[in-house]
Order: sequence, then C-alpha cells, then structure tokens
Amino acid sequence: MNPHDEPARLDALHRLNLLDTPPSESFDRITRMASQIFDLPISAVSLTDSDRQWFKSRVGVEHRSIPRDKAPCAAVAESTEAIVVPDLLADPRYANSVLASQGARFYAGAPLTTREGFGLGALCVIGMEPRSATASELAALEDLAQMVMAQIELQHAFGRIDPISGLANRVQFFDDLEDLGRDDPGQLRQVVLVELAGHEQVNEGIRVLGPDYVDTMVQEAARTLRRLLGPGRPAYHVAATQFAFLAPLAAKQQEYMLQLVELLGKLRTDGTFRFVTNAKIGMAPFVSGKSAPADVLRTAYSAALDARFSQTDIGFYASQDDEAHRRRFLLLEDFGAALEDPEQLRLVYQPRVDLASRRCVGAEALLRWSHPVLGDVSPAEFIPIIEKTSLARAATDRVIEMGLRQLGAWRNQGLGLTLSINISATNLSEIDFAQRVKLSLMKHGVRPEMLELEVTESAVMEDTARALEQLATIDEAGIAIAIDDFGTGHSSLAYLQRLPAKIVKIDQSFIRDLMRGERELTLVRSMISLSHDLGCRVVAEGIEIAAAADMLTAMGCDEGQGYYFARPLEAADFAQWFAGDETLHAAA
Repeated sequence: MNPHDEPARLDALHRLNLLDTPPSESFDRITRMASQIFDLPISAVSLTDSDRQWFKSRVGVEHRSIPRDKAPCAAVAESTEAIVVPDLLADPRYANSVLASQGARFYAGAPLTTREGFGLGALCVIGMEPRSATASELAALEDLAQMVMAQIELQHAFGRIDPISGLANRVQFFDDLEDLGRDDPGQLRQVVLVELAGHEQVNEGIRVLGPDYVDTMVQEAARTLRRLLGPGRPAYHVAATQFAFLAPLAAKQQEYMLQLVELLGKLRTDGTFRFVTNAKIGMAPFVSGKSAPADVLRTAYSAALDARFSQTDIGFYASQDDEAHRRRFLLLEDFGAALEDPEQLRLVYQPRVDLASRRCVGAEALLRWSHPVLGDVSPAEFIPIIEKTSLARAATDRVIEMGLRQLGAWRNQGLGLTLSINISATNLSEIDFAQRVKLSLMKHGVRPEMLELEVTESAVMEDTARALEQLATIDEAGIAIAIDDFGTGHSSLAYLQRLPAKIVKIDQSFIRDLMRGERELTLVRSMISLSHDLGCRVVAEGIEIAAAADMLTAMGCDEGQGYYFARPLEAADFAQWFAGDETLHAAA
C-alpha cells in the first residue's frame, strides 16, 4: 500500500465518515489545548479533502472550510510530516494563500496519520504575527495530533468488533500485534489461522441456505474458540470465515499440533453444518516487533492454504513455498506492464519440418519474456500463471498480433510458411475470440490457411460447448486447428471426433520414450494411425536425435519439430536458417 497514493488516501479519509459531521467536544477539547500551549488565537483539526480543508474542530475560525489549494495543512497531509511556516507572507508557497490573505502569518501543523500511513490532514495552530516554534511546542503539537487520531479510532471502535461473531476484528488484531512488538519485542511467537470453509463450500451453502448459513457457522465457531482458548487468550475474526489467535508463548509447533487437531475436532462436532464444511488450520512463526502485522496474517493464511494438502488438515508455513507463491504473484502483476512494453515480450520461432522431404513447412510461435529485473523468465513459469486470468486475452492478442505481422513480413520475402500459435482455455471461453482472430488476419493481409491455432485437449474440456462453438467458427474461417500435447489430456475418442481439428501434435514425452522399446513404438504408431484415420496430419514434438526422426518417418508421421532440426529461433535467425535448410539435414 502506497501512503502517497492520493485516491487511496482519499478513500481512507472518506471511509471514516468524518467529513461534514457535527462538532464534537472530544475534538474541541484537544483543539483548545493546542491553542493554549502555543498561546495563539487559532487552532483547528483540518481534514484534507479532494478540494478543500474541512475543519472537524476549530478555535478562532468562523468558516467550516477553506480551499485546499496552497493550504499548509494539505502539505502536511501529503507529506505526513510536521510543517512550520514562521511567516506565511515570506514563504513563496503560501504568500498568496487564503490564510495569508486573511492576515495569518505563522503556521504550525502536525500530521493526522492512519496506521496504514495515510495522511488525513493536520492539527494546526495559526498566529497573526511571525514567530518560531520551539522543539517542546512541536512535540506537544504532535502528541495532541496523536490524541486526535486516538479519538478518531475511539469513535470508530464499533468497527473493531465484528457484529456477527462478537470477536475483535482484523483492525484490532493488527493493533494488538503492534502493541506486542512495542511492549515485548524480539519474541518468537506462532500465529494460528482457522478457516472454517473454503470459498466453494461457502458459496454453495449461501446458494442453498441463504446468508444465515455463514452467520450461524461463524457464531458457533466463535463460541467454541472462546471456550477452548479461555480468558486472556483472545480470538480475532479476521475475515468472513477466518479466525486468528496466538499460540502460547512456549508452544512448540509440532507439540502444539496435537491441541490444534483437538480444536479442529471440536469445531466440526460442535457445528450445525459440520457435514458440509471442512475446516483447515494454518500456523506460522513470527518475531514480535520485526514482522509487519499484515505479513503475519498473510503467512498464516498461506499455511492454511497448504493445509488442503495435509492429511491432518493443518499446514505449517514454509518460507521457500511462500517465496515461490510471492514470485508467481509478482510475475502476474509485472506481466500486465510487460504487455505495454515493446521491449519485454517477443516471439521466437521453432521450425516444423516435413519428415518425408525434410523441408521446413512452418513454425510454432513461442512467447518469451525478458523481465527488466529478473531477466529471462521461462515460459513454463509464467504462462501457467497468466493463462487462467484476465491477462490471457491480452497475451493471446499480443502473440497473434506479433505473429501475424512477422508472417506477413516473411510472405513478402517469399517464405511460404504456416504459423502455429498456442491458445488457452480462457480464449475459448471468450465469445468474440474467433472474430478477433479473423479481424487480425485481415489487418495483416494474411490468408487464413497460413495460420494454425493449437489447443490442448484439457482446454476444450473445461467448457466443451462454448469451446466447440468457437472452434467451429475458426474452422469455418479456414484456419487450421491443431490438438496440442496429444495423449496427455483426459479426453475420449468421442471428443476427438467432435473437434474440427486438422492437425494432431503428439506430445514430446511419447517421442522421447520412443527408443525405449516395442511397447513405446506401438503406442506412438497407434496414435499416428488413429489420427490419420480421423483425417488429421500428425506432428511429432520433441525430436532430438536422427534415429527418432527416421523411425517417425517410417511410421508415416507427417511433420516433426525439435532440437534435432532447430531450437526456437529469433525471427532474423529463422529466415537465415530457412534459407539454408536444403543442406542442414541432407544426411538424415
């Protein structure tokens, strides 16, 4: 969270519901104290809205607000630092301000800052004569500003207790962790997070039983936790169906697990909906005063997610797993920027060779990412992350755009090639996907038969009806469809009969095993025969040695690709390779 993010700062201010509320003696008392300490006629609790400084409390001021432009309190809110202006008229930033025009000369303001670091405004004092401020005066002003923030939080204390569970909420949990870090720093502690039900279970329960389903589940769990933890061991309601608490100071992770198993048992036996939910527990260590409260909760949640794969339904935080999760998330965030940066994403092209003639007849376009900080990121790492998100649409559009532009350039150079591009299950769920492909072909003047779209069997099965509809439209446009990674999915022959596919690509795992024995040979031979019977051309992926190429040729396999012919090549290198392909494999 960026404390200097103005929209987020305004959102933090507006969520407090302070603007345009009646005066309050609890704030006025603090404002009067500030005026008395400085012996100045004017003091105010000034909140910085988008275009005004609104006074929640004021002494010596008649109006309720002034424009934000050139207001010193706005600078305090933006910087979250105290500001002293000895003489407004002598300071070019404020000489033409509303305050200066009304005769004010001296200003001092201390920031009103939320725990997230957002500046709400300032507690300020104003004098009609130039003067300075002593260190003790500024310290007192900052203390009073903290009192204003405490009062703001007190007025919103109802927001610290969840009305359904009756337990302290996440805001209070974070505050208590900060207090622990301040009062007892350096302690190694364990945080426990209980997740009553997964999102799917919650959604299905609400669909059938209504929102009371969640309320009842939460209330029962809260009672169980209060009873088992006992006095002095608070539990916190930190999310809709999640609770957190601290393990005893001396608790050892593995030993304490036995108590957590008992806790899970109680939650399940005491609950009305024990047969339709499956609670999980995550446990994570932290050092008081060194770990940010939000990070403490995040690591516990990560452990609770890992509990899905544990026989005990209890997960323990592992830093190495966490780093992997965080890297995936950061890559997902950064990929959005990469789509707008022409320097980060590029295509390389792996040749596809007609096995009978050993001539190049096409290429597969493969996306590469050069991250500005991490360097080259493997497609095996980033593609699975993005292909199930909203970025899949933009990523495929970018690949098609780059690929067709290059294909058009090759056509102008006399290279008669077919280009193969991979698409994801997400693309097949987009109702306008086929239309976008056709428009891109027209834009680049590429004939439909020069483009081939690769889709996996599993991608088609995610939403079969919509996928078949999109594929039928693509096929009608004259664009070839290839089944990628054939043999690794879970489809049936019935699915293959329904797909309007023209090409079948046998997965490289089968090709690499080709030399192991007769069983492997028979399997690949059967795949080739079956595909031919369905009217498809067959492409073997992952050919790395001459013997495999020769065996596949003898079996009647139509095309091949792999390191034996060429690694994926940059566009310029591909054109050079293509020009010399007559002699590259003359001995094969």
